[in-house]
Amino acid sequence: MKQSKVFIPTMKEVPAGAEALSHRLLLKAGLIKQSTSGIYSYLPIAARVLNNIEAIVREEMERIDAVEILMPALQPSELWEESGRWSAYGPELMRLQDRNGRQFALGPTHEEVVTSIVRDELKSYKQLPMTLFQIQSKYRDEKRPRFGLLRGREFIMKDAYSFHADEASLNESYEDMYHAYGRIFSRVGINARPVVADSGAIGGSHTHEFMALSEIGEDTIVYSEQSDYAANIEKAEVVYHPNKKHEDVQPLTKIETPNVHTAQELATFLNKPLDEITKSMVFNVDGEFILVLVRGHHEINDIKLKAYFGTDNVDLATEDEIINILGAKPGSLGPVFDKDIKIYADNFIQDLNNIVVGANEDGYHFLNANVGRDFEVAAYGDFRFILEGELLADSSDKAHFAEGIEVGQVFKLGTKYSESMNATFLNDQGRAQPLLMGCYGIGVSRTLSAIVEQNNDENGIVWPKSVTPFELHLITINPKKDEQRELADQLYTQLKENYDVLYDDRKERAGVKFNDADLIGLPIRIVVGKNAAEGIVEVKRRDTGDSEDVHIDNLINYVNELYTNL
Repeated sequence: MKQSKVFIPTMKEVPAGAEALSHRLLLKAGLIKQSTSGIYSYLPIAARVLNNIEAIVREEMERIDAVEILMPALQPSELWEESGRWSAYGPELMRLQDRNGRQFALGPTHEEVVTSIVRDELKSYKQLPMTLFQIQSKYRDEKRPRFGLLRGREFIMKDAYSFHADEASLNESYEDMYHAYGRIFSRVGINARPVVADSGAIGGSHTHEFMALSEIGEDTIVYSEQSDYAANIEKAEVVYHPNKKHEDVQPLTKIETPNVHTAQELATFLNKPLDEITKSMVFNVDGEFILVLVRGHHEINDIKLKAYFGTDNVDLATEDEIINILGAKPGSLGPVFDKDIKIYADNFIQDLNNIVVGANEDGYHFLNANVGRDFEVAAYGDFRFILEGELLADSSDKAHFAEGIEVGQVFKLGTKYSESMNATFLNDQGRAQPLLMGCYGIGVSRTLSAIVEQNNDENGIVWPKSVTPFELHLITINPKKDEQRELADQLYTQLKENYDVLYDDRKERAGVKFNDADLIGLPIRIVVGKNAAEGIVEVKRRDTGDSEDVHIDNLINYVNELYTNL
């Protein structure tokens, strides 16, 4: 394809708001253009890469007998009300009304729609298992769109849904999809690691995320260097090994702590280590207020609280609610009170006695609070985030941290949607049973960004050849010179018989062409320049920068061997 005919609006400077490297490169190389916050157009180069990613996805889906369909993006609210997610999903769900006042959602995902499709058709165990997938734009009203394609309000996704008669069949499809995802990310050139994760708004009992390692990742991965253990930090278990302090129990003492609002400020004020200070936080769990106690250097993990209480309705109490309940602002709260509020404590609170806690009076704390004498704990549990260096759950290693971009996730949904939406089948004994379901997603546009994030250098993008928009970049230095233009035209005709060629025939300066070529990042560059009259061209690898002068009589063979060995 002649570059003069392709819309590739490269940029010298990118907007200051483009924080992520991939965002900057996608803009600078002319792959995307922003319409508004979190919404982008994919320009010709990006569209070709997306097509290549989608082709790999389709091949791997077909390999495990998944069948492609296409569902509507516009979804009636009635389906979401059936599943219970119309109100539970939250403000990220984009809602709208038609002219008759009927409510719809722009689909962020398609569990409800696909369940409504199959519930009238998959009526017998003989029709199962069945896996359906689609590649389609999705919509989420992100509070803070950022990092270009990594967190947008409109994005391209591959979502798949499997239906089963029993747990064994669901497990088999889950494993098939899990391994298919591993192959997909490997083929597109991403270093992605599967990690145990939280199911979030999708729901379900078991899930893995596929995380592309990246410095700007919005998720922290906890992993072992000695085993295959890996988990999202939200799910990484903290193993408790008792290390109790055996100080003599001291009298409870109230002290004034002016201008102290945080655990660190309290530790400094008392000249105590932060791990000997405690933090008290009030949560609303299904309409009931509770107090959660952790040590000063630990952070409460609300995902673990949700798992412990078996509900998604866990919210940090507002300041007004806290003052109304305990009579003090956050920063002076503690477990010593005469209120009908249950106290839950992280496991590592058990190591302490003579605890420093808030006195539930602004500007005051208690010294020497002790469980059993001054307050009671309803239950201990793992309620916090793991710290780097702590022992991992599999005992293989200390916890190591890395940042990652979520590019895919697989879920075991079980009967979450089939029960609420009455999607049943007849088993081999003729009894009606709810369908077991799995759900599997790949962020296709996110994957595009992740590829760029991991495959670049100081000059621009370096495309893996599996997804490259073009295989060869043919450049004529000066098309005004007959010998260069004629040789380049001749080579373009020959090369495009076997390769996808981008032919830079533009009447631009050589520096502009080379800068654009580095930005666009095609695997092999062929330059027709000053040695055209002798039939010699320069061939350069984008990844290594190695170049060699090659006579046109040997060019095809040379390029064939070079491209094969990339």
